[in-house]
Amino acid sequence: MNYVKVWHESENWVLGQVLDINKENPTHNSSEEFDPSEEKVKANASIIGYRDERGLLKTPKTPLSPGDEVYKANKRLIKESLGIERGRIHIGNLDGTDLKVKLDANELVQKHCSILARTGSGKSYTCGVIIEELIENNVPVVIIDPHGEFHSIKEKNKSKRQRARMDEFGVSPKGYSSTEVYSPEPDLGKPLRLNGINLGAREIMNLLPTNLTNTQTGILYKAVKELNSRKGNYSLEDIIRTVKGSDSSAKWNLVTQLELISELKIFSGRFTKPDELVNPGSATIINLKGVNPDIQEMIVTRICTDIFRSRKNEEIPPAMLVVEEAHNFAPERGFKSAVSTDILRMIASEGRKFGLGLTVVSQRPARVDKNVLSQCNTQIILKVTNPNDLNAIKKGVEGLDSEMQDEIKSLPTGVALLVSNGIEKPIFVDIRVRRSKHGGGAVDVTRRVGKSDKRTKKKNEWKSKTKDDSSIMDKIFGKK
Repeated sequence: MNYVKVWHESENWVLGQVLDINKENPTHNSSEEFDPSEEKVKANASIIGYRDERGLLKTPKTPLSPGDEVYKANKRLIKESLGIERGRIHIGNLDGTDLKVKLDANELVQKHCSILARTGSGKSYTCGVIIEELIENNVPVVIIDPHGEFHSIKEKNKSKRQRARMDEFGVSPKGYSSTEVYSPEPDLGKPLRLNGINLGAREIMNLLPTNLTNTQTGILYKAVKELNSRKGNYSLEDIIRTVKGSDSSAKWNLVTQLELISELKIFSGRFTKPDELVNPGSATIINLKGVNPDIQEMIVTRICTDIFRSRKNEEIPPAMLVVEEAHNFAPERGFKSAVSTDILRMIASEGRKFGLGLTVVSQRPARVDKNVLSQCNTQIILKVTNPNDLNAIKKGVEGLDSEMQDEIKSLPTGVALLVSNGIEKPIFVDIRVRRSKHGGGAVDVTRRVGKSDKRTKKKNEWKSKTKDDSSIMDKIFGKK
């Protein structure tokens, strides 16, 4: 997008944004002989405005005069009018320029953020950029990582093509070695254990994979009440034993569900405390790769609840909670249900009061709970083509005109529409190169083995090889 300026008699320089450019020739399709010299170039531009003496962005009260000359806007006018350098969170450059776009860390955390894009458009890469910037600004980050993509943030970006573009954004390779990875699965990180002491009936119900009948709910509440009356700590195993003592035959389905949770061993041993997960200047990754989706929801519910409670009690510092695949953990009604929805709604609506931010990342905006999505005042939207997703974005984003909606459908990979309270108008941003390694590369299923290998291998054997981080993102930053 190009920016232009026009002199206004009373308001000085007014900034405008070019929307489209066309060529016209009045001799085309006319009875006159075609004359190429009559060709003219016409551009349509929208008025952004000017800064008044109080620093507020205003639009002129009187129209511009016909015939006024239009000039290319200078960098200072663009920066001041749009307000793109008010913070320290550098997410990229204003598309088509070398002007840095920086967000305010406090606003980003306190008023939440969403990153929306179809698969392969760079949403996880963009999320990595945000995480890097938060770490650089000493903001703790906890990442819900369903696919195990973010552990690579520990390593430097080694992609030659991406590193060749780092000077454009003023960044250099860096790995964040202080990043910690926790997982309920062996060998994927530090052991992740949840607090299973003195669980309330409602908490237990939120952990179970299926809903209970009224009778089963009554059995559970009765068991918890009995254990509480003993005035001592009790565990999940104590609850199971107490439920088994019930006279009702409805207890057995409840026992089965409770034992399923118990067998995961996620409540055994010393539990992982919120202050272990939330540390200034570093990120903590909850790696849920390979974990059953129902169990993922249970883990997310418990971790988010504990972090939110600890933040309200000021037991941990202000932090950002990043939720990848948010449509699975906070789905819109009608698509599915998830036990984690309620706590994410609560963080979205109340987290800003306590300094707990939420970043939701999704490839299906239409399937994310609208109560969660509507609370995100900073929205980073990459390429989206699905009509339902586009409609959801249209409803949730203020100031999004029809031209910008059309642009979203054809955005190149790595370019995003940014909507933020800290920036006066929606703008397009070329997302910067990551300092750290991107772990969300695709799998190359078309690569064949070399000729020399064919002599010792079966004819036409296929070899699939996981691409390194230079695969998809090299196409973005290598300008192929």
